[in-house]
Amino acid sequence: MRLAGKTALITGATSGIGEATAILFAEEGAGVAVIGRDADRGHAVEEDIRSAGGQAIFVRADVRRADDCRRAVGETVDAFGRLDVLFNNAGTYVANDAIGCSEEEWDEQVDTSLKGAFLMSKFALPHMVAQGSGSIVNCSSGWGLIGGAKAAAYCAAKGGMVVMTKAMALDHGPQGIRVNAVCPGDTDTPMEREDARNQGLSWDEYVRWAVEDRPIARMASSEEIARAVLFLASEESSFITGAALPVDGGGVAGY
Repeated sequence: MRLAGKTALITGATSGIGEATAILFAEEGAGVAVIGRDADRGHAVEEDIRSAGGQAIFVRADVRRADDCRRAVGETVDAFGRLDVLFNNAGTYVANDAIGCSEEEWDEQVDTSLKGAFLMSKFALPHMVAQGSGSIVNCSSGWGLIGGAKAAAYCAAKGGMVVMTKAMALDHGPQGIRVNAVCPGDTDTPMEREDARNQGLSWDEYVRWAVEDRPIARMASSEEIARAVLFLASEESSFITGAALPVDGGGVAGY
């Protein structure tokens, strides 16, 4: 019960890493606000948590829109009375280089990950400042640390999140708020499986390609990433802020 009595807001919580983190946080005692655009999936995650004895609400919101972010934070605080953890997990990926990337693809990826994390933090931070404590975890990527091929917009978004994390840690550490980033490698999520389909690869072919140069030569599960987020969100990491933690089977170890 490492989050007993705490409230956590998780964006992109209707599938993949966000869903796994929402379920784990509830198991650890947190009241969880499940944020996402897919109402059917969001209510399903909410019901899964409640049926297991946890506390959860679903708030339909698009993190690219300031009014939605403000409302999501407000409904979370109204429901649980406080806000202790923000996990900025929402993100999207379209494989393309700078020439092939359309303006719409750029905006979708940068606005969902980077702008979304900024907006959610902007509205969550005043509540954390008022209570003198809080933990923000931003979901970057291994490619936010080293870059990757055919991912210009994605790398821009995720790399921006890493440096924004450091800036926010400097600004808000004196107010009792820690800000860190988790940087997953390839993870078995619906988004990753969609990328395999878009590349015309079977899942087995895609996995072999993705992990061939990695020391731990397999994909992560969403639950493995969620455990790293829990570490950064909880008091187990009480002296860590401004960090970008790779959780990637050693994918960036050689860079």
